[in-house]
Amino acid sequence: MRRLSAPTVGPYAPPVPERELTVVSADGSRLHTELHGPEDAPAVLLAHGWVCSTAFWAPVVRALAADHRVIVYDQRGHGRSPAPGPGGYSTHALADDLVAVLEATLPPGRRAVLAGHSMGGMTLMAAADRPALRERAAAAVLCSTGASRLVDRSLVVPLRSPRARARVHRVLLGSRAPLGPVTPLAKRLVRYATMGPGADPAAVDMCARILHACPRAVRAGWGRVLLDLELDARIGELTMPTAVIVGTADRLTPPEHADALAAALPHCTGLIELPGLGHMTPVEDPEAVTGVIRGLVEEYGTSSRPTATAEAKEQTT
Repeated sequence: MRRLSAPTVGPYAPPVPERELTVVSADGSRLHTELHGPEDAPAVLLAHGWVCSTAFWAPVVRALAADHRVIVYDQRGHGRSPAPGPGGYSTHALADDLVAVLEATLPPGRRAVLAGHSMGGMTLMAAADRPALRERAAAAVLCSTGASRLVDRSLVVPLRSPRARARVHRVLLGSRAPLGPVTPLAKRLVRYATMGPGADPAAVDMCARILHACPRAVRAGWGRVLLDLELDARIGELTMPTAVIVGTADRLTPPEHADALAAALPHCTGLIELPGLGHMTPVEDPEAVTGVIRGLVEEYGTSSRPTATAEAKEQTT
C-alpha cells in the first residue's frame, strides 16, 4: 500500500481517521476509505479529483469532523487505492466505486451530503442515474468541475488559437511523462495551472506533493477518460438539491462550466463564485466550501430518505 506524500503537521496535514476500511467495488477494485467524526452525526461524503487523494480534503475534513461524520475515499488508482480491477478507467467505474462506498459506509436509512471536486464532481454526475445515489444523497456540491468539453475550454496553455490550445491540452492530459521531484519550479507550475495567484505557499506545496505522488500510469489512464468526457445528459438526473462552486481564476474548469451546470441542474441551490481562486477551491478557501456543505446539511438533513411529498417538491422547485 502506498503512503501519501503530504504534510504531517499544520492545517493541510491529513487528520487521523476514526476508522479506515477497504471497500470492494463491483469489479473487485479495492478502495481505501476513511471515516472521520462522530458516528451518529450528519454524514458528508467527499470525492476528490484527478491525480489527488483523500489528503486533498484535509482542511475541509478538519473543519467538518467535529460535528459531522465525514467519509473520504481514494478514487481507484489514487492515493492508497491500488490499480483498478477489470473495470479499468471509465465514468461507469467511477459511478460503481461511489455507490460501493456509499453502501459500505452509510447504515440503512442514512443519507449524506455528497461533495465532489473536479473529477469527484464528474463522479457524482456519472452516478446520477443510479438508484443508490438518489436514495443516499440528501444534497450535492459540484465543486470546480465540468461535464464535457474539458480540453476545448481549458485555459492552462495560453495559445490564441482554440484549436491549437485544445490539441496541446489533449497531449498533456493523456501524457505518461514523469513529473519528477517537487522542486520550486514544480510548485510554480502547480500554482499557475491549478490555483489562484494569492494561494498560500503551504497550500501550493501540499497540492504539488499530492499531484506528484500519483502514479503516471494512473494519471494517464484517467486523463484519457477526461479527454472525451461527455456527461451533459446526466446533469438533469441529479435531482437532489445541488450547489455549484467555482473559482473565477480557474484555468482547468473555467466558470463557463459552472454556468452550464447551474443552468441544467433541476434543483440548483446556488452558483457560488469565489473571486480570484483557481481550481483547488477546497484547499484555497476551505471555509467557503465547508460553509456551503454545512448549509446543505442544515437545510436538507441527512438522517433519512425524504418522503415522496418532499421528493416531489425537490424535483419541481
